Amino acid sequence: MEMLISLLVQVISGAVGGNLAGMTKQSLGTGLNTTLGGVGGLILGQVVSALTGTSGGEALDVAAVGSNIVGGGVGGLVLTWVVGLIKSKMAEK
Repeated sequence: MEMLISLLVQVISGAVGGNLAGMTKQSLGTGLNTTLGGVGGLILGQVVSALTGTSGGEALDVAAVGSNIVGGGVGGLVLTWVVGLIKSKMAEK
């Protein structure tokens, strides 16, 4: 059960990060910002959880939840921003 909660926190944090990245000129639209943010949040959230040793999902302590929020938010922000940047560079040509 704790693993499911961790995944949900990562996806939601990623979606928020994706929408924050969408506030720049690299916006992809609300739906795509949210979707890419969720995917990026899940990916980087899992990487950060594995690196910090909180990936076991056995406890929901402050470190695990904080790791999920930060990793998910940053992952969603970065993936959405990079895809938006690539899209805007392709549109220039």
